[in-house]
Amino acid sequence: MSKKEAAKKGIMICGHGSRDKDAEREFGLVAKGLKARFPNLPVEYGFLEFSAPNIHMGLDSLVNQGVEEIYAVPGMLFAATHAKNDIPSVLTTYEEKHPGLKVTYGRELGLQDDMIEAFQARIYESLGLDPENPPENIYDTLLVVVGRGTSDTSANAEAAKLTRIVNENMGFGWADTVYSGVTYPSVGVGLEKLMKLGFKRIVVAPYFLFTGRLIKRIQGYVDKVAQDHPEVTFVQTPYLNDHPRVIDAFQNRVEEIMQGELPTGEETLMNSFKRRLAAGEVDVHHHHAEFVDPQDDTQGLSVFDLKHAVISMGEVPNINVLKNHTHDHGHGHSHDHSHSHSHSHSHSHSHGHAHDHSHGHSHGVYKHIGHPMGPRTMIGEGICCCFMGQFTPEILEEEKDKIDGDCTKTAFAHR
Repeated sequence: MSKKEAAKKGIMICGHGSRDKDAEREFGLVAKGLKARFPNLPVEYGFLEFSAPNIHMGLDSLVNQGVEEIYAVPGMLFAATHAKNDIPSVLTTYEEKHPGLKVTYGRELGLQDDMIEAFQARIYESLGLDPENPPENIYDTLLVVVGRGTSDTSANAEAAKLTRIVNENMGFGWADTVYSGVTYPSVGVGLEKLMKLGFKRIVVAPYFLFTGRLIKRIQGYVDKVAQDHPEVTFVQTPYLNDHPRVIDAFQNRVEEIMQGELPTGEETLMNSFKRRLAAGEVDVHHHHAEFVDPQDDTQGLSVFDLKHAVISMGEVPNINVLKNHTHDHGHGHSHDHSHSHSHSHSHSHSHGHAHDHSHGHSHGVYKHIGHPMGPRTMIGEGICCCFMGQFTPEILEEEKDKIDGDCTKTAFAHR
């Protein structure tokens, strides 16, 4: 028997993480479901940040069980920054530190038939319909799919593609996509625009795996719009969670690795990461489990970004408030350089608000951050200061009447 055949295999599911303990628990249910599909293999999971176990801890557990070959899959619906950069960074760093260990990184869940059918089943269930015996059409109902919304155009496009597929499959009267993240249209303003179509029943279906702040924010917006439009029935579809077809989709991704069936003729997520890393096109944070991603609106801002946002509004920042707004997951940057954020450019911000720090942190910003139907519509409407570090001073000036300077307050959608 060859060494490769003798190597003990294990499965690692890599998630993002959440401050919401229910989200952690639900992610664990997926791992439990996948373990039932692979009873002879150790299955572990871990998160990039906020939650325990982190990815390193999950990998450590596999290694301690004697695993020499790890099948790692991203617990992500679409391939955006976390699946493309952050997870492969953690995996490659870990592999380099453990000679003899082989880690193969699979694909995001994507629009597999299993994922689409799980989503449709959740929608049917929320309408009180049998997914196994659905009606021919639901022409009297509007479907609103809520995507995560990122600075990655392709990931946003996948959510819109999903909406079209589900609409064609289920036969809604109309369907559209809104987003809870940094793109547009945002949930609240998107729903308000869609109200003009005149539907008396609207299904709001979040395409999310688990609960968390974004789910609760979405529910808050739907409740707000529903209060303003009592003549309309709003149906809120549950998120995917550990639906059996979701477990099927995870199983498919693991089996692709096991059977050597990762797509040929196109770059894998890991190959793409390594190519871009070698070309200097990606900034790697090997301490990501303690790192606050400035593009992720679920995380809030570092003291630097928050202070910069307040200064941009022409106000003197309260340092104690700023410190209180930082996170308890440990934002310690153990770099070899000083972290004083000395900038190599002026802060005129005539266009993008990219924090091009002299020490290499490139805080890229979504180029349409100022869109009139985007995140700026959430200032004072159910989000605290989560986006402030991405807005230009011009936008903050235009929206100053809606800005509450105290970022320690909890917006209604976060309560």
